[in-house]
Amino acid sequence: MAEKRDLYETLGVAKTASKDEIKSAYRKLAKTYHPDNKTTGNETKFKEVQEAYDILYDDQKRSAYDQFGWAAFEQGGGQPGANPFEGGFGFGSGDVDLGDIFSSFFGGGRRSARTNMGPRRGNDSIVRVKVNFMDTILGRDIDLPLTVDETCSHCHGTGARTATDIQTCPTCAGRGYIKTTRRSLFGVIEQQEVCPRCDGRGKIVINACQKCNGQGFNRVKKTIKVHIIPGINNGQQIRVQGMGERGINGGDNGDLFVEINVKPHDYFKREGNDIHLDYPLDFFDAILGVKVNIPTVYGEVPLDIPSGTQPGQVMRMRGHGVKDLRTGRPGDQYIHLDIKLPNNLNKQQKELLTKYRDSVKNDDTFIAKFNKAFKK
Repeated sequence: MAEKRDLYETLGVAKTASKDEIKSAYRKLAKTYHPDNKTTGNETKFKEVQEAYDILYDDQKRSAYDQFGWAAFEQGGGQPGANPFEGGFGFGSGDVDLGDIFSSFFGGGRRSARTNMGPRRGNDSIVRVKVNFMDTILGRDIDLPLTVDETCSHCHGTGARTATDIQTCPTCAGRGYIKTTRRSLFGVIEQQEVCPRCDGRGKIVINACQKCNGQGFNRVKKTIKVHIIPGINNGQQIRVQGMGERGINGGDNGDLFVEINVKPHDYFKREGNDIHLDYPLDFFDAILGVKVNIPTVYGEVPLDIPSGTQPGQVMRMRGHGVKDLRTGRPGDQYIHLDIKLPNNLNKQQKELLTKYRDSVKNDDTFIAKFNKAFKK
């Protein structure tokens, strides 16, 4: 079996990384390797990233990994949370389980009542949506169809057919955990484990709700409104509270993160908060100068093109770019002038231009000096 890669290396974080740093690294890598990503998707790497996050983001699992490495998860079918020391070792006349010692200190592979009891928040989820360029500049509300877990309207999330079908668990007397005693090298150790009958809830259901089959929720399709914030950029996310995965044991739902994928515009290009536009300019207007109306993301704005404008010249229009999300300060718009030369002149037009060319010929022009330099 090939040696597994270090989990911190998998996420590209230091061993001292905070939970926020671990989550940030996970989101970035999950986006890169997600199988739906046609360019960089990699199912194997995506699973490795998911596994690393599941362990390192959980304080208890991370502690076990930091102390014992992958050995902490290789027993019991290789599942994270399995006890690496489970299985008896004989000492003297009695069987002593070293796994019990470590599980009493670290929670180990046996399900800890402390970590499983009570409500738990659901995981966050992410969805990617394509948005028109101008909608990200000006902002708008969009309809987003989702499939979500919705609390059953009949049993109100209890999973029971009627209120009388919910009873106190007789195994744990409603505590959600049971106490066990085990012998160890240090004597008799008392532990608390999640009740196997009620799974830590303290209640059991006699007859299940027929509308949700005892789950307490139903999968439903619904459409929510998502506000596209003016100025949001490609790859940024909008957080929708409570629309992520369902909470456990009455816990809050996770959040939904809507990632924005901006569709390219036919003419405008965005760099940061600046807008760039290629603007075609007639040859004669470049020579003589002209006042034109320039399209911007907020409408047309007049601009004076000076006489003698050169091909490729860039003009800056201050304050006509995208407004910054935080400060509200707008960027600029840059006009890249694309001067169009005539290619279908008639005889009279050519004669006029020839006369003009001959009238300005002298030894002081840049072109004349350039050519003269190579004739020496």
